[in-house]
Amino acid sequence: MEKLPKLGIPVIILLVIGAIVLMKSFVKIESGETGVLYKLSDGVVTDEPPLGEGLHLIAPWNQVIKYEIRQQELFEKMKVLSSNGLEIQIDASAWYQPVPNDVAKLHQTLGEDYLQRVIQPAIRSAARSVVGRYTPEQLYSSKRDAIQDEIFIELKAILDKQYVQLNELLVRDVTLPATIKTAIERKLKQEQESLEYEFRLVTAAKEAEKVRIEAQGKADANRILSASLTDKILQDKGIDATIKLSESPNSKVIVIGSGDSGMPIILGDN
Repeated sequence: MEKLPKLGIPVIILLVIGAIVLMKSFVKIESGETGVLYKLSDGVVTDEPPLGEGLHLIAPWNQVIKYEIRQQELFEKMKVLSSNGLEIQIDASAWYQPVPNDVAKLHQTLGEDYLQRVIQPAIRSAARSVVGRYTPEQLYSSKRDAIQDEIFIELKAILDKQYVQLNELLVRDVTLPATIKTAIERKLKQEQESLEYEFRLVTAAKEAEKVRIEAQGKADANRILSASLTDKILQDKGIDATIKLSESPNSKVIVIGSGDSGMPIILGDN
């Protein structure tokens, strides 16, 4: 009876150790995660798919490194140089995520701090390369979308080789030195005023041309009409008009003699 307690203590200790080992043998992969299996005998397992969501039983001497595979965002403020050497600040966001099936290779080559090792240097390098092709005027006005697309292309080409998927690159702001910005705004305003003045000149010229054409048309019509009218035609038209007036119930027409051209002289009304 005295030996039972002595035998029970080691058993309890073994049971506790076994429970701890068993608990460590189960690994839970949360939603949006994947697990890289590291075997004590072989190292990182790259020839098998990584562990998916759920509960997994592994040997207690092996290890599982968890990676988030949801889309993540990197926001960067970068100072870069334009084509003429002026310092420009670019605020950009990169949306990225590890390639799920290549997470083991990512872990083996770069490790868990792949963001600092690859993505941040890559986005800065791409931004410097792209912005260096443009002047501040281009960056300020019409080239925002162009540099965004070009940075995306260059950054994606780098990250595709590093087992990282780039989903989107957004240039949120381009900040120029205050003096340069003021000079550009003044220049753009002057260009706008010049365009407005040219538009007014063109409009005035077109209006003047329209009036000239209309006047020329009227002059030509009058000349043709004058050339076609003879005394006989005028006399016939005068007679026709006199007859119509005489037939009108609202007027009394008295014809007295005739004019120099033989036309009747009409006097009187109601």
